[in-house]
Amino acid sequence: MAESDSTDFDLLWYLENLSDKEFQSFKKYLARKILDFKLPQFPLIQMTKEELANVLPISYEGQYIWNMLFSIFSMMRKEDLCRKIIGRRNRNQEACKAVMRRKFMLQWESHTFGKFHYKFFRDVSSDVFYILQLAYDSTSYYSANNLNVFLMGERASGKTIVINLAVLRWIKGEMWQNMISYVVHLTAHEINQMTNSSLAELIAKDWPDGQAPIADILSDPKKLLFILEDLDNIRFELNVNESALCSNSTQKVPIPVLLVSLLKRKMAPGCWFLISSRPTRGNNVKTFLKEVDCCTTLQLSNGKREIYFNSFFKDRQRASAALQLVHEDEILVGLCRVAILCWITCTVLKRQMDKGRDFQLCCQTPTDLHAHFLADALTSEAGLTANQYHLGLLKRLCLLAAGGLFLSTLNFSGEDLRCVGFTEADVSVLQAANILLPSNTHKDRYKFIHLNVQEFCTAIAFLMAVPNYLIPSGSREYKEKREQYSDFNQVFTFIFGLLNANRRKILETSFGYQLPMVDSFKWYSVGYMKHLDRDPEKLTHHMPLFYCLYENREEEFVKTIVDALMEVTVYLQSDKDMMVSLYCLDYCCHLRTLKLSVQRIFQNKEPLIRPTASQMKSLVYWREICSLFYTMESLRELHIFDNDLNGISERILSKALEHSSCKLRTLKLSYVSTASGFEDLLKALARNRSLTYLSINCTSISLNMFSLLHDILHEPTCQISHLSLMKCDLRASECEEIASLLISGGSLRKLTLSSNPLRSDGMNILCDALLHPNCTLISLVLVFCCLTENCCSALGRVLLFSPTLRQLDLCVNRLKNYGVLHVTFPLLFPTCQLEELQLEECMLTSACCRSLASVLTTNKTLERLNLLQNHLGNDGVAKLLESLISPDCVLKVVGLPLTGLNTQTQQLLMTVKERKPSLIFLSETWSLKEGREIGVTPASQPGSIIPNSNLDYMFFKFPRMSAAMRTSNTASRQPL
Repeated sequence: MAESDSTDFDLLWYLENLSDKEFQSFKKYLARKILDFKLPQFPLIQMTKEELANVLPISYEGQYIWNMLFSIFSMMRKEDLCRKIIGRRNRNQEACKAVMRRKFMLQWESHTFGKFHYKFFRDVSSDVFYILQLAYDSTSYYSANNLNVFLMGERASGKTIVINLAVLRWIKGEMWQNMISYVVHLTAHEINQMTNSSLAELIAKDWPDGQAPIADILSDPKKLLFILEDLDNIRFELNVNESALCSNSTQKVPIPVLLVSLLKRKMAPGCWFLISSRPTRGNNVKTFLKEVDCCTTLQLSNGKREIYFNSFFKDRQRASAALQLVHEDEILVGLCRVAILCWITCTVLKRQMDKGRDFQLCCQTPTDLHAHFLADALTSEAGLTANQYHLGLLKRLCLLAAGGLFLSTLNFSGEDLRCVGFTEADVSVLQAANILLPSNTHKDRYKFIHLNVQEFCTAIAFLMAVPNYLIPSGSREYKEKREQYSDFNQVFTFIFGLLNANRRKILETSFGYQLPMVDSFKWYSVGYMKHLDRDPEKLTHHMPLFYCLYENREEEFVKTIVDALMEVTVYLQSDKDMMVSLYCLDYCCHLRTLKLSVQRIFQNKEPLIRPTASQMKSLVYWREICSLFYTMESLRELHIFDNDLNGISERILSKALEHSSCKLRTLKLSYVSTASGFEDLLKALARNRSLTYLSINCTSISLNMFSLLHDILHEPTCQISHLSLMKCDLRASECEEIASLLISGGSLRKLTLSSNPLRSDGMNILCDALLHPNCTLISLVLVFCCLTENCCSALGRVLLFSPTLRQLDLCVNRLKNYGVLHVTFPLLFPTCQLEELQLEECMLTSACCRSLASVLTTNKTLERLNLLQNHLGNDGVAKLLESLISPDCVLKVVGLPLTGLNTQTQQLLMTVKERKPSLIFLSETWSLKEGREIGVTPASQPGSIIPNSNLDYMFFKFPRMSAAMRTSNTASRQPL
């Protein structure tokens, strides 16, 4: 790198190279340039060279000064001064490359297996480099003003390697020639350490002594590239108000303000950004991903995976055999989408081949692979022979792993390593074995080669009788987002894998040690599952449990675990999820209710004339799942929610539902969309002979759907007695169609229309249908339908003259006292046969209670009345309690607002309970009762996630784990 000249940035030296006459011209040009640049003006005509050289730096930022000087010198034909500025800028561009070369080569050298990965990504990432080349070329159709390029990928997918390779190619002149002059590299970890900074300080952080040529770097922002790694890991929320943004590169501001000012180009307008991130629902990525931005995702596709295996094995026959094993199992396919896990898989398979073992039998699951990886690395490659030393090393490694996960620590300090008993020699062994490596984000810290390896070691620790340690880094108050570990599902999966004797044998044979907690946890988990039906909240859905069982694959154990399951909820988002669910559902012999969500698998609504191989595989899995609807003898209820079905997947589902062996009694569809607009599905239901309850919720109901529903209900063989159309945005305009369903005759006995804005106009239309002689409805549910007192007179007529209506639910409507009087007045007449009336949260007061009390002592059919969530007051409740005491009152269940009652009313309540011990007082609100739920909130909607399954209850209630959780709050540093 050429040496810099001490006069490079000496303003006075440049001005002194001007004659007096030239200096006067220079000042006139400068005054005009200040106007052109829209900078603050000051009187400069009378200034000397020394005064001007002193005033300019305190008046303007350096890039403006030197851009104005270069432009003026060009106009004045001072070619020698222009050449000097150009020479300085060229030297500084080379200096920037030297700074980046030093930083990125250090990252490369920190990985002991990095050379293979760098070579691989260099060979297969040409498509990504092509995008990166075009994106920053202002003449390219890929490019756009203020462009951000997002490089997305899961953990260890190769984002950092691709960025490193791109920068190194730029340094060598192989990329971004004449497009990018300067690169500023930022990581989330660096940013998280800062509180306030200026842009100048941020740019200079990697330069020797923090001395960077800021004026030259910012002189042409269109040739400046900011690289921001791990945007999802930034601890600040970047929702900064526009008025707080800053344009001054020398002004210190809070880091969020600085970053947003840069990303919104308030600073360095026209600069480019290359941003890496993991896929996340976090706000930071959403905030800055614009429509014109370029987004590319890194993962090992089938083609790239084949190149990887061929490069690793250097033997096509071996590579092909290994790939075949991987492609036969969706779990292993998912594992090998990540480069580091692909490397672990290849390493293990190659060792088994070298030993002449049947790798297809001994490497079937991730547990097998990780067990072989640890056993081989610690006992073979490290050249170790003493079994006690092997075991001690493994125990210390597992202590470190578990201590880290329990306290959200993935990057370990030297003190952490010493705390669990590691010596420098131990660390060298683990580093040579590619188990524990220097962190590429945290200086002077170590981390496991991949989180999966740390999770596997934690699973071993769970089944070991070892003490629990509080590692020093665990007590740090601040933890970065990526270190905040809370999802133990993969640990649980590995634990179940190790419960399999054959998988466990890999470790136990290698280390001469049996995991002591295996049997006790096995029996504990069986007992836990048998009692699960008593508290369903302990397992809200079953996907994590199913992954655990698939990892175990001991047939008798799996049967025993799922034997008690009568209801199962599964969220399917990939072929892997479908494969795992199929395996476990086959063993669910007593299953009565299946709740099923299929998300993002069948989103293509276009007719699939010739599905791809990947689409065919998904459809085969889906067909096998749908076949369960008519092959499972015990299955009676199917809830399908949050589904997006294309034409073929809808037809597969329809074929299953119309199958002659389908014995489903209940079908609930919530947040479901189909390619045919439900036509195929509803036509199939017309041929179903067992269905008694059909629920289509949270879906827009078309006229064609109403027509199909009418045909279904009119079928002589139709058994549907309960139809639910909740939250379907039904309005008065659709009520004629609903009315036609009511008078179609047939088997319909209950209709649920909750959470639709029917309003009073719509209700009046329905009331006419309810009085039609063909209407045989027994129960009508109208919770939250925007009804008012204006429709209550019509409702009263229905109650007075309908020969069949027995149950009416009007909860959460603005009926008020006047409306309720009209609804309840018919109950005074013997022609009214109503048995249940729900009036919860209907804006009632004590003024209506005298009339209600009269109804309670007169009516002989009403058995259930709900008045919860109304402001009846002490007087109103007292009037109702007095009528409840009467022997003429036949009510069996009542809901009254009983909070805030005075002593006298409370005493009256006790009297009622003593005299009528069989009378049940409701305490739950309408939303908690069975049959009132709207449906399942869709997990695939933006910002929502699949709920936690609560599987951790099982593990953290286990005595061994309970002890671990307790000692995570108290340091226990006894030596092994």
